[in-house]
Amino acid sequence: MTTIDWIWILHPALAVVLVYPLLGVVVRLAWQTRQRRLARVKHPVTVGRDHSDLGRWLAAAVVLIVLVALTVVIGTKTTPAEFAGGGRRAAQLLMVLVGTVASLVALLRCKAAPLRLAFSLITWIGVLSLGAQPEVWRLSDNPFSAAFWQSHYWSGVGVTGLMLFSLGAKPEILKNQRLRRLHITASVLAAVLFLGQAISGSRDLLEIPLSWQKPAVYSCDFAARECPSVPV
Repeated sequence: MTTIDWIWILHPALAVVLVYPLLGVVVRLAWQTRQRRLARVKHPVTVGRDHSDLGRWLAAAVVLIVLVALTVVIGTKTTPAEFAGGGRRAAQLLMVLVGTVASLVALLRCKAAPLRLAFSLITWIGVLSLGAQPEVWRLSDNPFSAAFWQSHYWSGVGVTGLMLFSLGAKPEILKNQRLRRLHITASVLAAVLFLGQAISGSRDLLEIPLSWQKPAVYSCDFAARECPSVPV
């Protein structure tokens, strides 16, 4: 494996090592929090706070590993000399990346509700802007096609949006019962998307060849499932 190949597995490695274990803990704490509130089960009084705090870290981690994936794909798709748009476009994309990270940091730090809403939207728009680049492979952009709903990219940006909603509305969720119910619904949907991410991500990993294999693999006809014969 080359350095680029190791960089390409950075995103799935972070997901396996960091995000999914953290997701399991957050889901467990969410269930305990609900049991304590509704069923009066004697869980520790800290479960609600722990769920909120770890959920905050989960949301930030999801956004960051999505940005890692997009950066790796855009930055390694071609050589710097062949990069479409040249240095000017690269600088623009770098500014979008830096701005998105800065917006996420601001979201984690700010207290005012309007600012949290604004930074949540800015962060998600930044993710969508980077994901819209031609270097990023998307199974389909048509929501009326089955391929769209099987896309690792679209489920990824979907779960990112749900995480940003929970992160941005955290104080209001704690105070407002309607928002709490909306948060529960969004969390269930996010859990389904996380499951889909695990499946589609594993599928996509099987389809990505190593860098030295790409010339041979991409010379194949994927529609006909045929590859050029190799001279003996």
